[in-house]
Order: sequence, then structure tokens, then C-alpha cells
Amino acid sequence: MRTLQPHPPGETHGWDGHLKGSRAYAKILAGLAFAGVATFAQLYSTQAVLPIMATDLRISAAEAALTISLATVGLAVTVIPWSFLADRIGRVRAMTLGIIAATLLGLLVPLASTFPMLLGLRMLEGMALGGIPAIAIAYLNEEVHKAHAALAAGSYVAGTTLGGLAGRLVAGPIGELWGWRAAALAVSVLATIAAVLFLLLVPKARGFTAARASGFSGAVRTLAGHGRNPRLLALYVQAFLLMGGFVAVYNYLGFRLSGAPFGLPATLISLIFVAYLSGTVTSRLAAGLTLRFGRRNVLVAGIILMVLGLALTLTQLLALILAGLLVFTGGFFAAHSIGAGWTGVIATSGRAQAASLYNLAYYLGSSVIGWAGGLVFQSFGWTALALTVMGLGCTTAVITAVVHPPGSRPASA
Repeated sequence: MRTLQPHPPGETHGWDGHLKGSRAYAKILAGLAFAGVATFAQLYSTQAVLPIMATDLRISAAEAALTISLATVGLAVTVIPWSFLADRIGRVRAMTLGIIAATLLGLLVPLASTFPMLLGLRMLEGMALGGIPAIAIAYLNEEVHKAHAALAAGSYVAGTTLGGLAGRLVAGPIGELWGWRAAALAVSVLATIAAVLFLLLVPKARGFTAARASGFSGAVRTLAGHGRNPRLLALYVQAFLLMGGFVAVYNYLGFRLSGAPFGLPATLISLIFVAYLSGTVTSRLAAGLTLRFGRRNVLVAGIILMVLGLALTLTQLLALILAGLLVFTGGFFAAHSIGAGWTGVIATSGRAQAASLYNLAYYLGSSVIGWAGGLVFQSFGWTALALTVMGLGCTTAVITAVVHPPGSRPASA
């Protein structure tokens, strides 16, 4: 049996990737973890203070949620252009440009004098952040040995959960004390520190080869090829529906808990995001379980956990609601870590574009369903919203089970 060994430095032809346990492998995961903090702390920085923002700006819950939706729209529409840029200038350079631009824009958000200006800055911030998620997965697939790719992708997703959690835990208490603008500023400072650590840690790419410019027609052919692959399409549908439902739950659960019969203050409501820690655990755990049960089975199991957890939030008991949120969140990140990493395995070429299409669907779901869920919540209440999201999960599980038949090899199934 051939021993897994990376090629000598400077040799990219036949490069196998860094092995788990190596110093470069550890630096890649640490650097991308900080990139996850910088990205997702900023992207969802207003989520913990949406009720405060709605009161201060005298807007509805759905309007306040636009600060999330437009940021994710900006990210969604730029992930594909960013991926093609990364093919030309390199993954690390493209991520560096994106993270610096996003950090600078994030520092301007608290200075917005009007609600439309706030929305515009949030959308630009999201467009800059489009240079991180899809490129990070492509970078991992090129720099980490394929035997460890699923685990590395799970570790990256775990880092993104910590980033999202950090931003919300910082924003909630500060927002209650000094308002949403102070909360946004604090999160931007946190993201700036994380961005600097990313730049210091992430190692130079060894598996990247610049793509030759193929023009617009070549780009369309690459994307169309991915669009004709039913296995990739199923993952894109999964990303759209699950992420949309996930964001809708977190966008409007705070409004439910701030109203009767709970009446919780913003600081306590921000603690619901501690549930993200379950995602930090399950995203890594799910990656390891694929070696035994296969990607398909672990992904479907994650969706089932989402549905079961959300069912617990239909009660009026706060303890059960919080327990359900833990299960729901853990299930979501387990499914997402599998889907995000699987795109790079299924796509034999144009991996950055395959990952970008996944992220396009992922953040369009966040934007569209995350906002539309507010209309359901405002008109029919929490039960209707929860049942809607549960329906999206069941639909996704069926599509996944049908399109991805059980594989013969657990590691790749």
C-alpha cells in the first residue's frame, strides 16, 4: 500500500496535500477558523439585536431582518465572481482582499445615519465577505490530503460556528447597554482582530495552479456542467432550504422570547446563540462519522435531528425550547458540514465554482427564506413558522435520500 506523503516543497504537480498532524495542516485549520470568525461574526452581527434595532428605528421585525438578508444577498451574488478571481490570483490572495474589504466596511456600519444607508453598507459588507466561504473550501481541497478533506471541512465549519457565536454574544449585552450601533462596532473590532490572525497564520498555497482565462463562455460552461449534475443540484437544494429555515428560526425566535409570556431581555436572548456550540461539536463529529456510515446517511441524520429539535420549540416551556434549539442547531451544522465538503469531492473540475454555487444557494436561502419567514411569523405566529421550516427539512431529506443512493464506499458515499 502506498504511503501517504506530500511532495517536496515547491512541487505542485501530483501534490497530495498536507497530512493531518503536520504543522501546515494545523496552521491551515487555525487560519481558516479565524477567517470564519471574521466572516460570520460580521455577517450576522445584527441578529442578536434585531428587536432592539426594530424598536430604535421604528421598523417591523421583517424590516429589521433585512440587515441580515441584504448582507447575505450581497455575499450570494458575489461568491461566483470571487471564485473566478481566485482561480486567477490564488485562493489566499482572494481571501485576503475580501476579508480586508469586509472589515473596513464593517467599521462603517455603526456610522450609518439612515436605515437605507445601513442596508446599503450591510449589502456591500456581504459582497466583500463573498470572497471567503467558497474559496476556503476550495483551498482546503487543494492543500489538505483527500483522506483528511472531510475532517478538515468539518473543522472549518466548526470554526464558522464559533465566529457566529462570538459575534452574537458580543452584540447582545452591548446592544442592551448602549444600543445596536455600539454592538455593531464591537463586533467589527472583534472581526478585525480575527482577520489579522488569519493573515498571520494561513500558509502559502502549494496545491494551487492558476487557471487559464477561458472568458465568459468558459465560465458559463463550467457552471452549466455543475448545474447538470443531479448530485450537486441536490446539495444546492439542501443548502437553500436548510440554511433558509435555519436563519428564519434564529431571526425570529428572539422576537418570540422578548414577547409574552417570556419577556426576556436582550442579554438573555443573546445567550440562545450558545446553541451554536452544539454545531461546533456536530460538524466535526459528522465528518468523522462519514468514514463509517457515508456522507449520505450522516447528512440525512442531521436533517432528522433538525426537525426533531424544532418540534420541541412548539411548546411553551422555555427549557424545552432551548433544548430543542440545541438539537436543531447541531443537526443543521452536521448536515451543512457534509454538504459543503461534498461538493469538492463530487466536482472533479471547477471545484471553486462548484463550492461557489453551493454558497450561492446557501446564502440565497438565508436571504429569501430568512426574510420571508418573518412574514409567516408576523401573520400566523411561531407555530406556523416552525412547521414551515420542518416541512423544508423533510423535503430536503427526501431529495437527498433519492438523489444520493447508498454508496459502495463509506468514505465517499
